[in-house]
Amino acid sequence: MSATNYIADLVASGRYHFTTKEAVKAIGSSIEATRAALRRLMKKGEIASPFRGFYLVVAPEYRRLGCLPADQFIPQLMDHLGLRYYVALLSAARYYGAAHQQPLSFQVMVQNNRPPIICGEVRVAFVARRNIDKIPTSLFSTSRGYFDVSSPEATAFDLVGYPSHSGGIDNVATLLTELSESIDPGKLRTVASLSPVSWVQRLGYLLALVGATSCALPLEEYVYQRATIAVPLIPGDDNSKAPHDSRWKLLVNTDVEPDL
Repeated sequence: MSATNYIADLVASGRYHFTTKEAVKAIGSSIEATRAALRRLMKKGEIASPFRGFYLVVAPEYRRLGCLPADQFIPQLMDHLGLRYYVALLSAARYYGAAHQQPLSFQVMVQNNRPPIICGEVRVAFVARRNIDKIPTSLFSTSRGYFDVSSPEATAFDLVGYPSHSGGIDNVATLLTELSESIDPGKLRTVASLSPVSWVQRLGYLLALVGATSCALPLEEYVYQRATIAVPLIPGDDNSKAPHDSRWKLLVNTDVEPDL
């Protein structure tokens, strides 16, 4: 079987990814000859490789990208690598209608740090969270299958916990305004235990700031019971003259200006 016919058979079966090992077996040639054939298809833009030994069949409508959209191959790639993952942060917020700022990269949470992926014009950035296996997720679908996205409640905590990956504190506050419509206050209280208390303090303050009172209230009790020290709203900034918010045990060391 030729490499071109192999690709055509994959598409006919509804599959758009394969490995070098699978191609060698199907084509019935040596690994060197198979790789050479795959390189020719890559030069034509018919396939792409976001990771060594892992290939994608690029549908005609995505040839201009030089790759499939990230949500159409990340689940398959993570399965190939045996890694737990979920779509996170700005990318996750988009699926709940909070799309104020478009991320430059598709953001994926994994357990350990990984280098980014560049596949044509598609960029994938990985962010590490140790207890990823405990974080609640929701299933979304594309024409290529299903993928995991952090729940609205988990997304809110991640945005606050990773502000440098979320466009800064002002953008986080703006996103929380939109995201709060999808948040279940009871679930938010439950998810709080999966994050540092400082994240709960900051999230509660920002939710109250943007008027999401019903979401902030369950966190207020949590902070009252668990928080033992006042923490800065922006970690690392000068706190010497920061006003103290007793409700959230927070040092408000910056003025937050959401784009409401």
